[in-house]
Amino acid sequence: MSGERILFVTGKLAEFALRRIVDALSREIEADCEIAVLPISVAALMNVDWVLRKLEVPSGIDRIILPGWCQGETARIAEQTGIPTELGPKDMHDLPEHFGRARQLPEDFGTYTIEILAEINHAPYMTDAEILMQANAYRAAGANVIDIGCVPGESWSRIGEVVSMLSAEGHRTSIDSFNRGEVEAAVAAGAELVLSCHGDNRDWLADLDAELVVIPDDPRKLDGLHETIDFLTAKKCRYRVDPVLEPIGYGFAASLARYWDVRRNWPDCEMMMGIGNLTELTEVDSAGVNMLLAGFCQELQIHSVLTTEVINWASTSVREFDIARRLVRHSVKNQVLPKHVDSQLVLLRDAKVSQYGAEALQKLADSLTDPNYRIFVEQGELHIMNRDGYWRGTDPYVLFDQLVGVDPQHAFYLGYEFGKAVTALTLSKNYRQDEALDWGFLTVPEISAHQRRRQQTDNN
Repeated sequence: MSGERILFVTGKLAEFALRRIVDALSREIEADCEIAVLPISVAALMNVDWVLRKLEVPSGIDRIILPGWCQGETARIAEQTGIPTELGPKDMHDLPEHFGRARQLPEDFGTYTIEILAEINHAPYMTDAEILMQANAYRAAGANVIDIGCVPGESWSRIGEVVSMLSAEGHRTSIDSFNRGEVEAAVAAGAELVLSCHGDNRDWLADLDAELVVIPDDPRKLDGLHETIDFLTAKKCRYRVDPVLEPIGYGFAASLARYWDVRRNWPDCEMMMGIGNLTELTEVDSAGVNMLLAGFCQELQIHSVLTTEVINWASTSVREFDIARRLVRHSVKNQVLPKHVDSQLVLLRDAKVSQYGAEALQKLADSLTDPNYRIFVEQGELHIMNRDGYWRGTDPYVLFDQLVGVDPQHAFYLGYEFGKAVTALTLSKNYRQDEALDWGFLTVPEISAHQRRRQQTDNN
């Protein structure tokens, strides 16, 4: 890339901040970078047709970078100028990553070795449509197997029909029950895994054509585990071992140690962990819990987990673990930290916070000549500015009272944007006017006010 001449196109308001970023970037990528400032305040309002009329390209330019929000086909500019043209990132602070300054992921990033079993709790109390809807949602979130949870002490006569229904929709299934009739009917209909097997039921379970999840007779002591493993091995049964994860306050640390003991005593056995005992029974957002348990499972070669989504704080656990299992596999395989790789599990606070700085904001405020409000969140304050003034503070009500002549349409818009800005201020997140806040994999994109106006114009 050494010696390449790159032209960055921007609007008047972003010029100062872009120059600072590009000056540093040009040294990193060893390129000669220039900036073309077009006669428009907000670069996000550009479109290719307008750029073609306004842009004058200096001689010797090798590449043109347009603002990420620019609308239209960049190929048209390339055809007219004869110079390769592309969109940059929507946030100018992401330009270093755009030029490959970020960590380069290996080609196999995104693969995993841990299987997710997602349990449908109390399935007998649900309709077939409800069961199928939840199974499909689990599969879309990343589940590999749908675990059908039965009700202890009751007998469900329709388990075979439900397994057949799920199988017909392409779902792999497991049965979570100690009731012999339920288990046998489920396996006969196609369930491939039975939860769970111990000293009391291993004799009849060994005759079934299914893999078994082996648990201790007494999890606190691993009592009976060795005998059940020896029994199933002699019977040539397929099985995986789950020493049982206990909740915090009920032997959590000791239960983790038991997984280590099983791996040491049976180094080649398949293992499973029921992680719902922690995600469901710990009053904390589940993403971090899932990430830590995924790391433990990856390092100990535990190749399956059982989870569910009953309590609200764990209502996206399947998707969380799906993201986590890919990240921890990458980390363990490549001996790198699970950091600066994939930010989808950073939900409350952003991975990094970009700022223009006090000087850039003041220059921007001094240059404004139109009544449109610009909103920023920096230095612990909200900043709002237009041609009539520059206001800053932490209370949006106080700031709003200082604004002059705000009509109802702008009042609604400012209230909506102030709500996002205060949230960003509270959580130390990036705020970008007219964009959704970044909530990791939970982010819901929004249509900006500018895009809505464009759509209305096009429709008319």
